Amino acid sequence: MSISAIPQSDLLTLATDMVQRALRAGADDAEVTIREGDEFSTTVRMGEVETLKESGSRGIGLRVLLAGENGYRVASSSSSDFTADGLEHLVRGAMALAAVTSEDPFTGLPEAGSFGQRTEDLQLYFDDVYSLPAAERIGLARRAEEASLRGDSRLINSDGASFDAATGSIAFANSRGFAGAYRSSYCSLVASPIAQGANGEMQRDYWYSNARSLTRLESPESVGEEAARRTLRMLDAKRVPTQQAPIVFSPEMARGIIGALFDAASGDAVWRGASFLAGKLGESVAVPQLTLIDDGTLPGGFGSCPFDGEGLATRRNTLVHKGVLESYVLHTYTGRKLKMASTANAGRGLAGNPYTRSYNLFIEAGSQTPEDILSSTGTGLYVTRLMGQGVNLVTGDYSRGAAGLWIENGQLAYPVQEVTIAGNLKEMLRNITAIGSDLVFRSSTAAPTLRIDGMTIAGGD
Repeated sequence: MSISAIPQSDLLTLATDMVQRALRAGADDAEVTIREGDEFSTTVRMGEVETLKESGSRGIGLRVLLAGENGYRVASSSSSDFTADGLEHLVRGAMALAAVTSEDPFTGLPEAGSFGQRTEDLQLYFDDVYSLPAAERIGLARRAEEASLRGDSRLINSDGASFDAATGSIAFANSRGFAGAYRSSYCSLVASPIAQGANGEMQRDYWYSNARSLTRLESPESVGEEAARRTLRMLDAKRVPTQQAPIVFSPEMARGIIGALFDAASGDAVWRGASFLAGKLGESVAVPQLTLIDDGTLPGGFGSCPFDGEGLATRRNTLVHKGVLESYVLHTYTGRKLKMASTANAGRGLAGNPYTRSYNLFIEAGSQTPEDILSSTGTGLYVTRLMGQGVNLVTGDYSRGAAGLWIENGQLAYPVQEVTIAGNLKEMLRNITAIGSDLVFRSSTAAPTLRIDGMTIAGGD
């Protein structure tokens, strides 16, 4: 069941009309964001439907700016009430809040000539994510779970399998002439089996597939079978002695490292001096083999969109090129703080100020296959799971709980758990000794297999 959808053109008309209402109420500048969408989600556990949700949502957010002697007073308000009275209350509420806020010389909309949006087809929306009846969507989750539990008697239980689908529309307009709207779609399939080892030990893992279109989703059987393989390989895990050894990060785990690197390059952290990359523009911060890109224009990309949260056209930004830090990640406010131009990385909620967001963030693939990296490693740890959030962006210190597979003589030998891996991001980026060729986008952040030398593995001595 979906909410009664407003045509995209009407969403844009409403957004521009609300901007004018705010200006008539006394705002010097204004921005309006409207979001609406539908969502379906089901979870099957041991063949039975455990959860089933189908919902729709709609919201509008208004941000107003009042000019003063030392900058703008800014406030925002949001609502799900689209009635005439509700919209009028939204304007009055935002104006009242702005009147009591402090002036900020760095806030304000981008300059009028900087607005724009991508005009090419970014392949963001496909009707087919809602083409299946509910029973068939449930059937996809059930098939994934069945595939995750068959073929091995050690697969004894399940954390469930789920199928999700969502579509949405976004309209954005401001008082400096920008107006834009787009639609997006998404679907996913996840399976998470539980296996029991020889000593009664339980292990669980998962696998998944995400796509913009139902036709691009991997089959339930392949998702379930991969989830089973990943779960079974962790049975009868051991601990290893504390030591220094190469760490090979699987692609799923390597994403966390580049996510931390993105956060360190964020203008929010840099202007506060809360990043180890502050003051490092133009300097070498990683091995020459590493290039980090954030691209909002990839067709079908999970993070792609035609414009950012301030109405600037999305683009491809190279943050690190061959080891050299080339750019920080900025929206208008942080750019002004650092006396730099926005990199069109503004995110936007219904309420609040813009924030820094990534689009499709990835490390360029290298030339070595994962098998080549493992075979050349000798002895080390192949990390398949990380726990905790132990990354300090100020110092670069890195420490996280980990599990994975021990590497001996270049081969995966046995599972390892209950260890901690530690290092410092500043050194880790310079100690990358292999970058894999296996770059695959399963989300908006992607990385190939990475090997980093010189890290400490704290285990059971």
